[in-house]
Amino acid sequence: MRLLAIGKAGNGPEAELFSRYAARIRPTLTLAEFSPGQGSVAEIKRREADALLGALSPQDFVIALDAGGQTPDSEELARLLARWTETGKKLAFLIGGAEGFDATVIARANAKLSLGRLTWPHMLVRPMLAEQIYRAQMILAGHPYHRAGRP
Repeated sequence: MRLLAIGKAGNGPEAELFSRYAARIRPTLTLAEFSPGQGSVAEIKRREADALLGALSPQDFVIALDAGGQTPDSEELARLLARWTETGKKLAFLIGGAEGFDATVIARANAKLSLGRLTWPHMLVRPMLAEQIYRAQMILAGHPYHRAGRP
């Protein structure tokens, strides 16, 4: 399972938190980072699309994190993750740059996922996604990590 992301996280607390959750996921969630594009908005999107799409194989099941994607709750995400995993393909989650995805990336995506209508810094999205993938795996395993009931 891979996360392909535009931008370099460095060694800050966001990267540490991502690493902590990514290591708990089975198979481990690996991270590949790509430099942001430069130029006009269209050129930025094209360059970032070239980098992301160039890192994919035809056998990858691609999930683009996009504002227009599905907004499941944690239990729904667990069911989606199970379905995506059952395809037998390697899962590749994509996080675009500040300008969003080029249409070619959306066209390549097998699924689109949104973490909600709020705007999040890209460096925070990484650990948030990793935690939700871990939570989904724990839900599927029947582990008590996820508490579905409200107090």
